[in-house]
Amino acid sequence: MTHEFKEIVQQAIVNQQNGIQNVLVTVVDLDGSSYRKPGVRMLLSSNGKMVGAISGGCVEKEIQRRAQSVFVDGKSKIITYDGRYRLGCEGILYVLLEPFFVTQQFAHAFSNHLNKHTPFSIRSHYKKQDEAFGNFGSTIHFENDLMFTFFEKFHPSENNQGLVFEQTLQPLFRLLIIGGEHDAVKLSQQATLLGWQIDVITSIKDPKLLSDFPGATSVIAQTPETVELPTLDSNTAVVIMNHNFTYDLRWLIKLQEENPVYIGILGAAKRRGKLLNELFEFAPETTDDFLEKIHTPAGLNIGAETPEEIALSILAEILSVIRNQEVFSLKKVNGKIHK
Repeated sequence: MTHEFKEIVQQAIVNQQNGIQNVLVTVVDLDGSSYRKPGVRMLLSSNGKMVGAISGGCVEKEIQRRAQSVFVDGKSKIITYDGRYRLGCEGILYVLLEPFFVTQQFAHAFSNHLNKHTPFSIRSHYKKQDEAFGNFGSTIHFENDLMFTFFEKFHPSENNQGLVFEQTLQPLFRLLIIGGEHDAVKLSQQATLLGWQIDVITSIKDPKLLSDFPGATSVIAQTPETVELPTLDSNTAVVIMNHNFTYDLRWLIKLQEENPVYIGILGAAKRRGKLLNELFEFAPETTDDFLEKIHTPAGLNIGAETPEEIALSILAEILSVIRNQEVFSLKKVNGKIHK
């Protein structure tokens, strides 16, 4: 959800610069089941535009209609939306509507946390009541006890009558793509839609520009022996797309110094054994834990053929790994999909 909140903050800043008011919508509680869970947010603008969504599209117009009072009087409120007879979700949403203003200090702290890949939290004060007005609102908390409210009239220290929904948002998931060909571009484009931070390393023999990878954060040309990698941790996946056996092996040796959650390598299944055997020859200290991270050929078996389809299969496999999910058709599920 961090990338969704990032988009909300960015759009709010643009709106403010153009004299447009913002209202932040947050689902803070739920009775029953719903398409999306507490913690999902969207931004409403006084010009009628929206960023994000809190449902599959059925709730937004109603929320927008009921948020007009917040634009008029600047007072936050709690509303409910009963989806049991309209959405088929068997749930009642409790939604906080509050003015949203991003100060320069807030924007600076938020940007720093995104760059440092550190988590932050949001606390929303509310009560379970429809059309409830009062001292309701949200605060965002960064490291070193740095805290901001979303609008200046909200005073969290005075709120002792309601509930608090607290959510920790993790750093943006990072995808490191090693390769610069057409299929790498497609993977970058699709991963950008997921809100991931994309970094690309291409061959020094065929360097590329940032403009070649729309949505990427960085594009550099380096060799595995000379590159200085950022910290690759459990919030990072690596996909090697060199189409070159020797180059793939050199990158695997380099990556043993890091700890990504996933390492995918393009290539035929028949070369997997040779690749791992040579890895042991050049790096006999290779651990079983490192081998478990390696997925080659990268991707799920969905019959992918085109670069776009292969990218989809790789991203699906990465999601299954980071969410620790066994892959199968949802039609086989009885009961809740999400636990």
